[in-house]
Amino acid sequence: MSDASSDYSDKCVLLYSGGLDTSVMLKWLQEEYDFKVITVTVNIGQSKDLEEVKKKAIATGSVKHYNIDGREEFVNNYVLPALMANALYEDVYPISSALSRPLIAKYGVEIALKEDAKYIAHGCTGKGNDQIRYASTIKALAPDIKIIVPAIEWGLSREEEIEYARKHGIPIPVDVDSPYSIDENLWGRSIECGVLEYEDVEPPEEVFKWTKPIEETPDRPEYVKIRFEEGIPISVNDCEYKPVEIIKYLNELGGLHGVGRIDHLEDRYTGFKSREVYEAPAAVILITAHKDLEKAVLTRHELDFKAYADRVWTNLVYSGLWIEPLRMELQAFITLLNKRVNGYVILKLYKGGLRVVGRKAYNGLYDYSLATYGSSRFDQKNAYGFIELWTLQSVEAYRKLPQEYIKVLNKARELIRIQP
Repeated sequence: MSDASSDYSDKCVLLYSGGLDTSVMLKWLQEEYDFKVITVTVNIGQSKDLEEVKKKAIATGSVKHYNIDGREEFVNNYVLPALMANALYEDVYPISSALSRPLIAKYGVEIALKEDAKYIAHGCTGKGNDQIRYASTIKALAPDIKIIVPAIEWGLSREEEIEYARKHGIPIPVDVDSPYSIDENLWGRSIECGVLEYEDVEPPEEVFKWTKPIEETPDRPEYVKIRFEEGIPISVNDCEYKPVEIIKYLNELGGLHGVGRIDHLEDRYTGFKSREVYEAPAAVILITAHKDLEKAVLTRHELDFKAYADRVWTNLVYSGLWIEPLRMELQAFITLLNKRVNGYVILKLYKGGLRVVGRKAYNGLYDYSLATYGSSRFDQKNAYGFIELWTLQSVEAYRKLPQEYIKVLNKARELIRIQP
């Protein structure tokens, strides 16, 4: 048990989703610690009715509830930096949940300081990454606030949670019998548990809500033109919108065409691999478009180094270190390069597929007069000297390899041949 047990009648801020887990935690914190619990729900694009969430929190014993609209801040301060970093954890996952946790934690700290609360509680388990993401932000912003993790302390099974809720008159969600754990925001929707825990079983269609199955997608392809200004999407099909609206639109458009389904084995930072299923139509479309336009603008040296910087940035965020100075320093570098990412990309959506079919970078490095195989200003005779200098060191090194060394290399090559 936490050392909070001796501080009766203190205030505790609970990061509250309104689901079964945090509703049971709300009552449990009152019973176990005699806390006055203040609940906080941050709107980052989840589909829940937040007014109903508030009513449920108050009915379950919250002394005060805060509904905070964090959608604009989430997109502007978290999603767009991730887009500039082409953030795909293990080249697949757009880190939608990871991006949201520092923002939710930040608001939890703000409310705790405002309400003079000594504690913050959240609904994470000890197996996931989110506990790290919440804790690092809370500790960085308010080191004196103590963190309570009821899911670790109480040891209740799912069935015991349901029984606890019934005993205390806590409304049980209609989907309580669903085997799946869902998390969603504007940037993506994650689905875990149930049959998805078997790595060789295809996800049943019931787990998907944002994306159509291939057989129900339109029979004709659809083209979409996305324009970027300094790495930020500002228009779709020549109509300007705020980034939040662009993300909403592309989630609908991509979902209609079955784009954005992700299924992979993910390396959690808590030490094991987890089968993860996501829906992220807008994230997949925008990252694909942004990465293509960026490639048209940056030099090969910038692209090589930025790919490394992007990967480090993404791993830091995924692993719960949004507050790490290196993440912020890399962000400055990434943002600077994106100042030149201006232009548009045309993508083709069809039957779950997504393909870039054209782009125009306003300050791109592609030059038709150089690249064309027609009449070109490229002087092909320069190739002679270039090849001589480019291959010089490698050719000399190869010619001076000892024969014994070559024999070892050949022997190694024989050893790795597949035997009949």
